[in-house]
Amino acid sequence: MSDAPFYLPVGDEVQVFTAAWEARLPVLLKGPTGCGKTRFVEYMAATLPRRGKGAHVPGNLITVACHEDLTGSDLVGRYLIKGDETLWIDGPLTRAVREGAIAYLDEIVEARKDTIVLIHPLTDHRRILPVDKTGEILEAHPDFLLVLSYNPGYQSVLKDLKDSTRQRMVAIELDFAPTDVEEKIVAHESGVDAETARQLVQLGHAIRRLEDAGLREVASTRVLVAAGQLVAEGLALRAAARAAIAGPLTDDPGVTAGLFEMIDAYFTEEPA
Repeated sequence: MSDAPFYLPVGDEVQVFTAAWEARLPVLLKGPTGCGKTRFVEYMAATLPRRGKGAHVPGNLITVACHEDLTGSDLVGRYLIKGDETLWIDGPLTRAVREGAIAYLDEIVEARKDTIVLIHPLTDHRRILPVDKTGEILEAHPDFLLVLSYNPGYQSVLKDLKDSTRQRMVAIELDFAPTDVEEKIVAHESGVDAETARQLVQLGHAIRRLEDAGLREVASTRVLVAAGQLVAEGLALRAAARAAIAGPLTDDPGVTAGLFEMIDAYFTEEPA
């Protein structure tokens, strides 16, 4: 669809996601930070048809960034006092269940364990959401889909999904796109020319090949796009790479110096 965000498939992820949605099976997206998990969900939400009221209208998306302080009430809802009234306000997960949206819980393993338990009735054949505070048991709208994501390479053993949760999901593994596809993504998203995109992706691949460099994360497609956006605004390539790629990857002076040397080797123009 013309209003769908830009996304280039690199495998069969679109077909698998579509089949899972048709079968009403929850989806687990696994992949490194910045590889396009969120963009993929946005793309699917914009392209999937609606089965119920308003068929063929793009499905909507409700995103929750999970963190260790996320409570069940943050997801399901809570009572709030407004004037002389006490009103129930649906949380994002409850809204998605009622409206038939895609509920995207990003970095799910960062959420508290008792919060994760809340999603279990939505991930099996029941497709229900018990709302204890109101006494409701909500049956999910036919268009509702639960999507979880996390980064297996970054999360610790103590922050992982239980097998009982994993086995309720259809898993889609995403990774950084092949070189030619990633170059197209960087060029399109940042507005730089094909040669600049090629150089940025070449640098990104070199950083990803580093071993024992002290980096918790490698250069993602996201940071390559950010560097391209700086270049599109007139910043020199070397300066853009230092600011948008090396800077966000580490605070260690020694590691930063090593990345700067790599950038200088790849981009030989004088810094702006």
